[in-house]
Amino acid sequence: MSSFQGTKINPKTFHPSQIKFYLVLTPLALFMILPVVYIINQAFKPLDELFRFPPAFIVRKPTLGNFRSIWRLASDTGVPMLRYLLNSVAVTFFTVTLSILLTAMSAYALSKKKFRLKAWVFKVNQAALMFVPAAVMAPRYLVIVKLGLNNNFMAHILPLLAMPVGLFLVKQFVDQVPDTLLDAARIDGAGELGLLFKIVFPIIKPALATVGILSFQMVWGATESSNLYIADETLKTFAFYLSTFTVGNNPVMAGMAAAASLIMFTPNLIIFIALQSRVMNTMSHSGIK
Repeated sequence: MSSFQGTKINPKTFHPSQIKFYLVLTPLALFMILPVVYIINQAFKPLDELFRFPPAFIVRKPTLGNFRSIWRLASDTGVPMLRYLLNSVAVTFFTVTLSILLTAMSAYALSKKKFRLKAWVFKVNQAALMFVPAAVMAPRYLVIVKLGLNNNFMAHILPLLAMPVGLFLVKQFVDQVPDTLLDAARIDGAGELGLLFKIVFPIIKPALATVGILSFQMVWGATESSNLYIADETLKTFAFYLSTFTVGNNPVMAGMAAAASLIMFTPNLIIFIALQSRVMNTMSHSGIK
């Protein structure tokens, strides 16, 4: 039976029975990759190709002029582009790291600890999934003002630490960690932090990778904090700087906007490709169908 499965149902090497899947999936994959190819080609098009009619999908005379224009424009504003980029890297690093830690520890508490209002707290988290960012913009601004974080670097990080969807996903994984395993570690003298870092975290790595991806996508392209909370130009992020490239009546901005889209898109694509197997594993174990 196992031999039949190895050759017919799930062959480890190429088998003629796979051809029907390739015939369906290959055109579908090519169709789904078209937006990525389009973004890449747009970024390297000179202005005459950007405004060509009918438009061409593939760039004919690729140029780096759009990227050089972005660099020059930043220098003209008095704030080097490298400063915006370093701000974004720092904000992304601290936000993603803290989000993973807070989400994992919260999921562990909700899954394995007993305390009053535990079920109510989890229901509040589930209710938070219904609110889109625009719905909480005003109360979030009031919280930042009350905390005195206006024009403060923490205004970039603090509003993005809470991830209701991440907490939901990670809790499903922590629920699968056997209580007997944790009890055995406690008998051996492990503390709560030891349980988290040596037992729970290694088991729920796929879920943590998914939280990292979601957090990165949320913070890397975020412009809300730079628009609402930050007045000092040297504290604003790379995403905010690139979002200022509106086409309007200036055709030069069209090329810069295309290059900016590629710059913002590439890190997300790389991280997702590197960790996509863990994301799929998380979805298959989280109850999401």
